[in-house]
Amino acid sequence: MRKNILITGASSGLGRGMAREFAKLGCNLALCARRTERLDELKAELTAAHPGIHVALRALDVDDYDAVFGIFREFRDELGTLDRVIVNAGMGKGQPVGTGYFYANRQTAQTNFVSALAQCEAAVEIFREQNAGHLVTISSISAMRGMPRNLTTYAATKAGLAALTEGIRADLMRTPIKVTTIFPGYIRSEINEKVKKTPFMIDTETGCRALARAIEREPATACVPGWPWTPLAFLMRHLPLSVVSKMA
Repeated sequence: MRKNILITGASSGLGRGMAREFAKLGCNLALCARRTERLDELKAELTAAHPGIHVALRALDVDDYDAVFGIFREFRDELGTLDRVIVNAGMGKGQPVGTGYFYANRQTAQTNFVSALAQCEAAVEIFREQNAGHLVTISSISAMRGMPRNLTTYAATKAGLAALTEGIRADLMRTPIKVTTIFPGYIRSEINEKVKKTPFMIDTETGCRALARAIEREPATACVPGWPWTPLAFLMRHLPLSVVSKMA
């Protein structure tokens, strides 16, 4: 069992939900996010419900790359080891390319890819030193193809993250370090709370329970929930782009 788990972007959405699920399993948690008041609330909730676990907190803006390396090592020192790191922090900003919103698309690209790279670097450095660990990155079902409109940059960053994670997996295949890419389908969270009438959308608690179960299996890749997203992912990769674009 992976006892000590670090989750970035843990103050809300999927990060917060996954923290609850791993706390139920008796895991110690290293939780970080920009909003520390929400982390404090979450720690109080988790330690009250599960008195035997240790919950460590740090304020972290993942766009501060030096801080990412420092905070990950602080967590490692506090817990003794880091057994699993879940690269979850991200953002869903984005506008159609060429419509005057480069700043929003650039920020999405920076946080969802470059900052994710910093988190992977920091985690794998520690795992190499330990000769053990499990790296998990949270991509998106939208990473399967190029997507139109507001999803164009977001989907591209998640595709880049998936390719990065696969490369790390290839590099570590002959080591005890495990690497997993998770492709969530439509799970309700703060990043998509304004999106209405989305097919196959499930609530946050159900989605995070499925995420935790998938991560515990430590597969190379997993679409979550498996139904209907595993077959839909196959279709997205193979259908004509004109059809796929209507799914956005």
